Amino acid sequence: MKKSVDFYFDFGSPAAYLAATQLPHVCADTAAELVWKPMLLGGVFQATGNRSPAEVVPKAPYMTIDLQRFAKRYGVPFVHNPHFPINTLLLMRGATGIQMKEPERFGAYVDAIFHAMWVEPKNMNDPAVVGAVLQNAGFDATALLALAGSQDVKDRLKTVTQEAVERGVFGAPTMFVGDQMFWGQDRLDFVREALDA
Repeated sequence: MKKSVDFYFDFGSPAAYLAATQLPHVCADTAAELVWKPMLLGGVFQATGNRSPAEVVPKAPYMTIDLQRFAKRYGVPFVHNPHFPINTLLLMRGATGIQMKEPERFGAYVDAIFHAMWVEPKNMNDPAVVGAVLQNAGFDATALLALAGSQDVKDRLKTVTQEAVERGVFGAPTMFVGDQMFWGQDRLDFVREALDA
């Protein structure tokens, strides 16, 4: 039976961005399926009593340096977003909507949003900026924003976020291989080991 990785993520997490640059390679190397699970990290924090490391004053600058170390190790670009924190509700609804209605375009959407968040980086709190990012990536921004506002999309994002909490998720990124949970992009070696087992 083919193994899979459930990948719970939110665009607001720079660690989730780094994990997203590496997990496709890990899954390709181990013949595993990568199952993308867009969730609302704010909802997870609220449900679990957790909070962003950026809110812990001595931890925030360290985390930025550490993320830059990993980006260098992975050979990927990373720029701390000066507009952080960013309310990702619209972005995560967009990911959910695309995944539900146009799954073949999901990868392009994810790439565009992660790039705008952690490579360029842009103020993704501004709906006009989000619209421009989507248009530049070949999406109909008006249609996509309408899709993000539909009730079935809102319900699906809530369901996946609640599912994450029920599985023990407290932050992003979180990966599951079967019942084994791995939190943090610095746990990818353990994900690979679980897939190879």
